[in-house]
Amino acid sequence: MGQPDAAGVVRRHVDAFNSRDLDGLMAGFTDDALWVTGTTVVRGRVELAEFFAAAMAGLLPTLVIESLLAVDDRAACQLTETLTTEGQQRTFAIAGFYEVRDGRIASAKIYREGSADVA
Repeated sequence: MGQPDAAGVVRRHVDAFNSRDLDGLMAGFTDDALWVTGTTVVRGRVELAEFFAAAMAGLLPTLVIESLLAVDDRAACQLTETLTTEGQQRTFAIAGFYEVRDGRIASAKIYREGSADVA
């Protein structure tokens, strides 16, 4: 069986994220994965697990893929994110740019409309 395509990797990432499946989410990252959101830089699985666990518990985010374009080991994705901050549910347009290696996310850069920082 061939390697998963970048679009499939991103879709599985979003599904695990929305299911709050932290183990499934972490399985989708390389050991040395890099995740950048706004001014936040997260490196490696240990930091990623802490980062996503905190976000899932505190912000209760969900993602909807609006469009997804993938070529070889790269994917660009337009998403709608709904989360809770300061007791209010908010919706953001976000864009994610992913690099996939060996069927897992090796790096991602996430841009949130307005500001990538929630606080």
